[in-house]
Amino acid sequence: MIVDLKLKGGRVHLPGGPAETDVGVKDGRIVAIGGVLEAGETIDCTGLDVLPGVIDSQVHFREPGLEAKEDLESGARAAVLGGVTAVFEMPNTKPNTDSAEAVQDKLARAKDRMWCDHAFYVGATNNNAEHLAELERLPGTAGVKIFMGASTGDLLVSDDANLARVLASGHRRVAIHAEDEFRMQDRLGERVPGDPSSHPVWRDDESAMLATRRILGLARAARRRIHVLHVTTPAELELLGQHKDIATCEVTPQHLTLAGEEAYPTIGTFAQMNPPIRSAAHRDGLWHWLNQGVPDVLGSDHAPHTREEKAKPYPDSPSGMPGVQTLLPLMLNHVAEGRTTLQRVIDLTSAGPQRIFGIAGKGRIAVGYDADFTVVDLKARWTIEESWLASRCGWSPFTGKQLTGKPIGTIVRGHRVMWEAELANRAIGRPVRFEAVEFG
Repeated sequence: MIVDLKLKGGRVHLPGGPAETDVGVKDGRIVAIGGVLEAGETIDCTGLDVLPGVIDSQVHFREPGLEAKEDLESGARAAVLGGVTAVFEMPNTKPNTDSAEAVQDKLARAKDRMWCDHAFYVGATNNNAEHLAELERLPGTAGVKIFMGASTGDLLVSDDANLARVLASGHRRVAIHAEDEFRMQDRLGERVPGDPSSHPVWRDDESAMLATRRILGLARAARRRIHVLHVTTPAELELLGQHKDIATCEVTPQHLTLAGEEAYPTIGTFAQMNPPIRSAAHRDGLWHWLNQGVPDVLGSDHAPHTREEKAKPYPDSPSGMPGVQTLLPLMLNHVAEGRTTLQRVIDLTSAGPQRIFGIAGKGRIAVGYDADFTVVDLKARWTIEESWLASRCGWSPFTGKQLTGKPIGTIVRGHRVMWEAELANRAIGRPVRFEAVEFG
């Protein structure tokens, strides 16, 4: 067979398990696994592992309106340097992504600037609830996002009546930021000026659990599937595990890696995010439920702010941290240290997103699928340095962390967009396709 590209000699992670084999690509799709392949371009993957392309289904790339923190180009550059082949970007930009015009604007901005494939969430508001069934079907749209708390302005949908209106409009799975705005408003006095370790005291476990309980009840009443983002408490994962017929959920590498007892004294407000970094006991509980199979995906919740903003004294400091570039490296290190398996990481970063969001043609290495590959060296030992970071914000809470396991290459629809920390000569990212949009 004559192919455009051949990945040669790697340990390829197929749906049936890993195999030492070659993979052939033609016209951006996988056309052969094994066999005799004559190729226009060959990439030698000997000694490396070839994973299905990593999908990060929660990033904030800040464009339009907040480009001092990040933009679509710099965020996508960080993504592919970290081995990520596709991202779903969030709607809390300026203006918000809450209309067909705003979605089209983002797609136009992304064209020929984003290094990875991409889709954009539509933000639910009290004003657009009845239009969401149409908006969720727009090409390049990942679905609807609800902020139950932690947002400002029109993107906050906090009361049950309006949440029910949102859930009644449309059919695709709805992504949820589950923190209870009413409880958090009542607990504002728990914030201690100058002490970011009071952040998880203010936004306590019950703020998260109360919102998760509420949205589960509303979703069941509306017969609407939901996806609960960045879960931070073991109790929520235990509850969500009892509602898998209607609810999927996400955890982040930050909450699986950082513990408040260490993070707040050492990096202060740079550890501040919503929902918060909690205790080591919380972190260990997340790992328990991850290895019980409850979380469906890993998302980075990449949400950069400038150093100057983050250096403000708490609580004037904004919540959020970069993470798209470190998502996979952190998880490969957790694999090396025995906390989980590579198979589980693959499920959380490719098969999982494909399954719950209905992505067309991505999520596995199989004939007919998009030729998206993340090539990694599981034995590489290295340190995260600021010179490697591509996010416009220029910092990471993990700078200086020593890791085992490193992304070597990122291939998007047969295009080698990153190899050994070098980018291709042009950005070729295109909108992600979804079954619900393409086929009704």
